[in-house]
Amino acid sequence: MFKFPYEPIIGNLPLKGRIILGPMAGITNLPYREFMKPFGVSLSVSEMISDCGIMYGNEKTKEYYRSSPSDTPFALQLFGAQLSSSLKAIEILEKEATYDVLDLNFGCPVPKVTKTGAGSSWLLKEEELFHYVSEITKHSHKPVTAKIRLGWDKEHQNAEKVCFLLAKAGVQMVTIHARTRAQGYQGRADFSSLYGLGYRLPIPLCISGDIQDLSSIETMEKVGASFLMVARFGVGNPLLIKQLDCALKGKEIVIKQNLDEQISFALTYYQLLKEKMGEQTAFSLAKGILPKFFRFFEGGKKIRQSIVLSKDKNELEEHLIQMKNGDISSLD
Repeated sequence: MFKFPYEPIIGNLPLKGRIILGPMAGITNLPYREFMKPFGVSLSVSEMISDCGIMYGNEKTKEYYRSSPSDTPFALQLFGAQLSSSLKAIEILEKEATYDVLDLNFGCPVPKVTKTGAGSSWLLKEEELFHYVSEITKHSHKPVTAKIRLGWDKEHQNAEKVCFLLAKAGVQMVTIHARTRAQGYQGRADFSSLYGLGYRLPIPLCISGDIQDLSSIETMEKVGASFLMVARFGVGNPLLIKQLDCALKGKEIVIKQNLDEQISFALTYYQLLKEKMGEQTAFSLAKGILPKFFRFFEGGKKIRQSIVLSKDKNELEEHLIQMKNGDISSLD
C-alpha cells in the first residue's frame, strides 16, 4: 500500500476511511445514503442543491438536505452563480440543516446549469472563482470542499491551476472528475494529466470518474489522491465500496457477490425508500434503481424486467417477495 499524501481528514473533520459517496441526481437521497454508509462510506454527499432553491424555501430543495444520525458524516453540495445568493443560502443552511461539510459544485456539465454561470462554467472564470470561494470559506462555519472537472473542453484543461487557486481560497479538499465539461459522462475518465498532482497540492485530493474496481487504487497512487469518490458504478453494487474500503485499509479481501445477498440488499434499500419517502415515491425510484442490483447475475435479466414492468407497488413487492423466497422462475 502506498503512502497517502494526507490523513483522512477534511479540515477539522476526521473520517474513518477514504471512500466518499458521490452526488448523483435522483439517487443520493437520504435512504440511499443510509443504505450505503455501512459498506465503508466515510463521507456521503447530497444531490446537487441550488442556492436559489434554498433562498426561495422550495420544499423539494429542503428534501435534498434532509439527513439523519446514521448519515453522518454528511456533505451538502451547493451550486450557484452569484456570490450574494450563495452566501444567503449558506446562512439558511446553517440554521435549518444538519451537515458536516459544504461542497461547492464547479463540475456539473448540464447546459441548464452552465448557461446560468454555475457548475463547470466557473472553470472559465478563474479570478471570479477565486473571489467567490474566498468569500464562502470566510463565511461558512463548516469545512468547504469543491468538485471540478479537467476543464471546459479538450483545449481548455486547467484543473491543476484551479486546484491551487481553490486551496489558496481556503478549500479543504478538491475532487476532480477526470472528464471535461464537453465530455459530459461519455468516453472514459482520463487521469493521466493529473499524475503526481496530489503530492504537490497543499490540501487532499479526491478522484472521481469510472471508479469501478481495485485498479482505481493504482490510479490513486499515480495521481497522489487521498480519497476515492464512488458514484455510478456503486449503484446496486455496495460491495464495490466494501472491497475498495478493505483494500485501502490493508485488510484481506474475500468479498464475492451472490444473488441471494443482492436480493437482500435490494429489499433493505427498498424498505428504506418506503420508510423515508413514502410508498408511491419509493415505487417510482425503485423501478429505476433496483434493476441495477442484478446486472451481473445469471437470471438477472428476468429479474430486471420484472421490476421495470411492475404496474404498481403491489406487483413490485410481490416480485421482491418471490425473489426472496428463491422463486425466480415464477417471475412474469
